[in-house]
Amino acid sequence: MMQPVCPLSAIPRGESFRWATDPPVAIFHTEDGQLFAVDDTCTHQDASLADGWLEGCEVECPLHASRFDLRTGQVDAPPAKKPVRTHRVEVTDGMVRVALSDEAPNLPPGPATLSHEARRA
Repeated sequence: MMQPVCPLSAIPRGESFRWATDPPVAIFHTEDGQLFAVDDTCTHQDASLADGWLEGCEVECPLHASRFDLRTGQVDAPPAKKPVRTHRVEVTDGMVRVALSDEAPNLPPGPATLSHEARRA
């Protein structure tokens, strides 16, 4: 199900938007106008990818420089080993909408939130 997130005008080209879902989602608007949505938390350590550096279709984590391909979620540079989930994103009537993935998130090591533990049970 597509969920409204924000107006497209809230995410200038070359910027990102952190959507406070559980877990959070980062939406990236590339310089060439493409939109991508991935889980906001780096799979290596708890850091916001929305705070990272966007270059082309890659984002670099601000903590340890892991890079992820926004099209696939795959790791392009370590130290991360697991991909981030990708989510379907579209714009309708100027509103960015995201359909969250049904796959389990690849959370970094450490304490998980209660809702993540409940989903695993």
